[in-house]
Amino acid sequence: MISGLRRFPLRALAHLVTGVLVGVPLLVGLLVLGVAGAALTPVLVGLPLLVMLALSGVPVGALERRRLRLVDPVPPADPHRVPAVPGLVAWARLRLTEQATWRELAYAALLALVLWPLDLLVLAAALGVPGALLGAPLQLALAGGDTRIAKLWLIDTYPQAMVCAVAGAVLLLLLLWPLGRYARARVALAWLLLAPRATELRLAEVTESRARLVAAFEAERRRIERDLHDGAQQRLVALSMHLGLARLDAPPRLAAQLAAAHAEAGQVLSELRELIHGIHPQVLADYGLGDAIADAADRSAVPVEVDAELPRFAEPVESAAYFAVREALANVGRHSGAGRAWVNGRYGAGRLVIEVRDDGCGGAEPGRGSGLAGLADRLAVLDGTLTVTSPAGGPTAVHLEIPCLPS
Repeated sequence: MISGLRRFPLRALAHLVTGVLVGVPLLVGLLVLGVAGAALTPVLVGLPLLVMLALSGVPVGALERRRLRLVDPVPPADPHRVPAVPGLVAWARLRLTEQATWRELAYAALLALVLWPLDLLVLAAALGVPGALLGAPLQLALAGGDTRIAKLWLIDTYPQAMVCAVAGAVLLLLLLWPLGRYARARVALAWLLLAPRATELRLAEVTESRARLVAAFEAERRRIERDLHDGAQQRLVALSMHLGLARLDAPPRLAAQLAAAHAEAGQVLSELRELIHGIHPQVLADYGLGDAIADAADRSAVPVEVDAELPRFAEPVESAAYFAVREALANVGRHSGAGRAWVNGRYGAGRLVIEVRDDGCGGAEPGRGSGLAGLADRLAVLDGTLTVTSPAGGPTAVHLEIPCLPS
């Protein structure tokens, strides 16, 4: 940053001049949004304008980071994360929760109210007065008699004009140093407010890494599902058919053995189909989380009441929530001694919330082989949480939350 200012003083000057050109329309825009938003808030029309005002720093920050290329070949990186779900609403919600958005808004307010007038004043002092002195001979020639330089000094001869021109050149050289220092301070302020923090860079890296892990996990799971469905299952179906045909022509004693083998093959095929269904149930892909939870409840060993009218979500969200619910229902059937269970799901304020309760004996601990600890880790990849409340004597409640948006 500093080396760029030293090597390219004209670029630093261009940075200050363009700052004035950006600041004037920015001031007008912020005043219009602020006044109109405040005036129209009672009729709710102003609320979107106030949101636009809060987010106005985002495009200003992007523009200012590009303007920093005038003085630095490597400007600050974009501090914002990419929304997990496309769409303007998802983008706005994410931006309003980021610290970088509010730093950019602070910078936009400073630029509109303080920085561009200060830039203009500094440029006028550092270039205006020396420029007027340097142009003294031309002004005298155009005036045809006498003229005032910078509205201060009256000259009427060309020797006086030449002295003013020399003084202007010397003054310009002297003022270039404080002008450069000021430009460096302006660039340092822009870096302070517009560059990403180390924590934001790490968070962006972690978020991208999480997304890649989730995508890789889902792709591998689908590959295993296809291999089982198209490979092992088809071979078992063919084996079962061959055993059934062999029974027809076999003697009675061998036919009995073939019948037993045929039944065993059918049982293995049924278990394999159940396994494939468990890897990724088709109802989840086709109809969404609500119907998939209802399907899991129908398969439960304990009667389950389901209240889960839910919209569609991104595949990683639906998959993680479904397997958490299914594991919770499996634990109810295996360990709780419950007579009934309930699943309640709802979505609001950008969060998917699902609770699985039973009337069993309680005492469940996620860390003791229930499978919920691994599911909690899987939810954590999506910034979700899973909590288990299970006092001795019951009841048990498994509560999960995932921040997300409908797809």
